[in-house]
Amino acid sequence: MKAAVIFFRYTTGLFIFFLAVQTGNAQQRPHYTQYILNNYILNPALTGIENYTDVKLSYRNQWAGFPGAPQTFYASVHGAIGKQDYRTTPTSFQVPGENPRGKAYWEEYTAAEPHHGIGGSVVNYKTGYISRITATVSYAYHLGLSPKWNLSAGFAGGFTRFTIDATKAELANPIDPAVGSLTTEFRKTRPELSAGLWLYSDKFFAGVSAQQIIPQRITLVNNDQYKGSALVPHFFATAGYRFMAGEDVNIIPSVMFRYISNMPSFVDVNVKAQYQDRVWVGGNYRIKEGFAAMAGLNISNTFNVSYSYDINNANYLLQYMQRGTHEIVLGFLIGNKWGDLCPRRVW
Repeated sequence: MKAAVIFFRYTTGLFIFFLAVQTGNAQQRPHYTQYILNNYILNPALTGIENYTDVKLSYRNQWAGFPGAPQTFYASVHGAIGKQDYRTTPTSFQVPGENPRGKAYWEEYTAAEPHHGIGGSVVNYKTGYISRITATVSYAYHLGLSPKWNLSAGFAGGFTRFTIDATKAELANPIDPAVGSLTTEFRKTRPELSAGLWLYSDKFFAGVSAQQIIPQRITLVNNDQYKGSALVPHFFATAGYRFMAGEDVNIIPSVMFRYISNMPSFVDVNVKAQYQDRVWVGGNYRIKEGFAAMAGLNISNTFNVSYSYDINNANYLLQYMQRGTHEIVLGFLIGNKWGDLCPRRVW
């Protein structure tokens, strides 16, 4: 009986994962619900977009309750080089009682001076006994197009390390010939390259990017009869608009389109409402897949935190056998000398 339970848990976890890959999730790369807080994780053109060094830490527990369900951790950091601060005097500090993101603030918005940005990220994406660690460094150049508009272009390069640890499989026997051919660990390293463009102003942003640009094939078993899987480029296009709902509330609807070769297209619709500079709530709808609720708090001018919860409705088996997806993001603003509580250039 115990062996049967282990077999069920193991095969169910693998079945759900491969079913998701075949029916639409195609998770060669991890999903993020709160990418609207850190578009840098998808587009290197945002490198150095702010007046401070932006650090983000995130943990995502996808399809909670499934054995071997995906888990993602990432750390990202980026900052500007040679950027002239848009503020020149201490009188630019917030006046008590005023909305720091009120109408007057945005009327005085000016495009950033041309400057460079550098950064880096590490992403650990794990599914069962399969682990993928991607480490990249990025560069971007930001150009002023008009008094309120900027355009930036960036790229990121590094490597991805694939690891299979068969000793962590709950059922190690020849039922799966690929797993049965492994006794300890198997590793492969591949180059990683991404690039993007980002257009932004006081009210609008839009960007396009591509990850995993270099098409290649990866074989994660030491058995010549397996041809492996193709690593294909992932393309992203996003846009959003900010408008005021009164003096104290900013509302930012946005949309993201994802394209992966030989897979259905994905469309995300988001909305975020922020009260002054302190607290925000939002929602995400991933068409034909599910929806999520989000909330965040800007605790100080050096730290913020946010949380999201996803419900998947793309597949009945997933819907009834899992307990949603949890994602938390911690943000640190280093060198934020003018006391901004939230980003000026990205919302």
